[in-house]
Amino acid sequence: MFLGYNTNGFAHHRFDDVLDILAELGYGGVAITLDVHHLDPDGPNRNGRVAVVRGHLARIGLQCVIETGARFLLDARRKHQPTLVSASAEDRDTRFDFLCTCVEVAAGLRADCVSFWSGTGLDDATPTELMKRLVEGCKRLADVAGERDVRLAFEPEPGMFIDTMDKFAELHQKVNHPAFGLTIDIGHLVCNGELPVSKFLAQWKHVLWNVHIEDMRKGVHDHLMFGEGEVDFTDVFNGLREANYDKGVFVELSRHSYDAVNTARKAKEFLGRHLSEPRP
Repeated sequence: MFLGYNTNGFAHHRFDDVLDILAELGYGGVAITLDVHHLDPDGPNRNGRVAVVRGHLARIGLQCVIETGARFLLDARRKHQPTLVSASAEDRDTRFDFLCTCVEVAAGLRADCVSFWSGTGLDDATPTELMKRLVEGCKRLADVAGERDVRLAFEPEPGMFIDTMDKFAELHQKVNHPAFGLTIDIGHLVCNGELPVSKFLAQWKHVLWNVHIEDMRKGVHDHLMFGEGEVDFTDVFNGLREANYDKGVFVELSRHSYDAVNTARKAKEFLGRHLSEPRP
């Protein structure tokens, strides 16, 4: 298990600088949110740029995952749209094609996984219809990922169609694909009142391929600096150790980019104390 940081928390930094800063601070990994300013998937010579980044990561000793939550990459006017649950097949295909590109980038970088979420339905479709759309998209994407030996880690997100672990369980059962696993965001569980966190880490350890971490309060989906919320970090890290989790625990503080370096430093110091605690 190692600590990492999401590039969405360095929105005002050049991508190469982000990687170097995280390595200097002692992080072991980086969650790369593909975006207009960080390894833009629509930029020229993508394969060449991916090869350069792979070499950079190797030189400075960072592992990586690919994150797909760029706010306005696919639609400059609508946040996080379109999605796999959008009303039109054309919109769903736009998201699907982007996620396929993310799989290709992940393969090129030898990333641990591609993390993604459901999005929010904007039409009057029933939950049954939204689930049908999502399952179809996830199955297609899992086939693509499986062919490239890439793992998919699905993230339940408050405010989206799949927002709780119970709904993820239903989705996971319906997709039923060896390439389809889970991202757990620690704060999201606290926001939803799904406690203790360690229970879910144990329950899903067989497909737990990615972890996001921040502080948060019950009922409020606001990613907070560590120490400002209600997360029981002792329970979290005990749960991760008991689950024998050996991948990245990635800080997600996208709204702290205005003070990115200091925030990343403080987060590393805070989480490092919990990471170094002996197994109970």
